[in-house]
Amino acid sequence: MSASEKAKAKTEQTVGKVEKEAGRAVGNERVAAEGESKEAKGDLRGAKEKGKDALKG
Repeated sequence: MSASEKAKAKTEQTVGKVEKEAGRAVGNERVAAEGESKEAKGDLRGAKEKGKDALKG
């Protein structure tokens, strides 16, 4: 996994989780949904990179 892509994935996951929890805490469903979306995007980016690594062998 390239270091920059790994960092992007972790950043998206972390920012998304924080946004999601902050949105839930204040009762803002839109912010919570955006956070959940960012977190999922980070998860997908990480999975993509792990798949690339697995193919390299």
